[in-house]
Amino acid sequence: MPFIINKGTKIAYEEYGDGPPLILIMGLSAPGAVWELHINEYKKNFRCIAVDNRGAGQSSKPSGPYTTKMMADDIAALVKELKLEKVHVAGISMGGAIAQKFTLSHPDMVSSLVLISTWAKFQPFEATCFSHLKDMRKTSSPADFVKLLQLWIFSPTFFNQAENLGPLIQARETAHKNYMELDAFCSQAEACINHDALGDIHKISVPTLITVGEKDIFTPLHYSQQINKKIGHSEICIFKDYGHAHHWEDLEKFNQITAEFMKKHTNPIERQS
Repeated sequence: MPFIINKGTKIAYEEYGDGPPLILIMGLSAPGAVWELHINEYKKNFRCIAVDNRGAGQSSKPSGPYTTKMMADDIAALVKELKLEKVHVAGISMGGAIAQKFTLSHPDMVSSLVLISTWAKFQPFEATCFSHLKDMRKTSSPADFVKLLQLWIFSPTFFNQAENLGPLIQARETAHKNYMELDAFCSQAEACINHDALGDIHKISVPTLITVGEKDIFTPLHYSQQINKKIGHSEICIFKDYGHAHHWEDLEKFNQITAEFMKKHTNPIERQS
């Protein structure tokens, strides 16, 4: 797996497809490979670069604390190392928080921004939820912890569809494989809890699409609506009846909407490169 080094920390990534570059940033504890079902669509038009955030996958797992700005700097180092001038950026949950910080720090590098199930700054309820996740991660078995996480991120609509039950159970049964190290998980969770772009996010001027599940109980709808209001030119797409993981729950619609948005905001010169 290729990697770059940013200030002594290895940041691993994988590439798929050809075309204008698209940086894909995953959420809490997840490696870049979790983008697979989206990459299957995106790679038809984009050079997809799926990143393992520090602490996840094949990237280094340095001692914390981590911050979303720190992880955004990892993304910037990768973009510079690959000699990419302009990139589309998509981030899920914590990845969306990282994408906010990256875009605020490097607006000239960004062609378009897709923010998925994310927030600009937590209120006490959600901060406590993430703190509780840290506590549960310390005491739960991998299977029980994944079950807990599934109940947070998937909607009842998804859970109640019979064809989804088998994959959910299988994910719990295999959760012990490649299980994220505790310290790294807690460091990423702290980055989520302490993320704060609320006072600056209005400065984002690049084309921005926000997607959110109507029934997201993990990072509720009002956070995405707040970002939409702060970034006055942004577009928002609300996935009715779905939750935090609406990007999997309604995969075909999500892939279509986000791919079309990024294609619309691709410079004609980039399309030819």
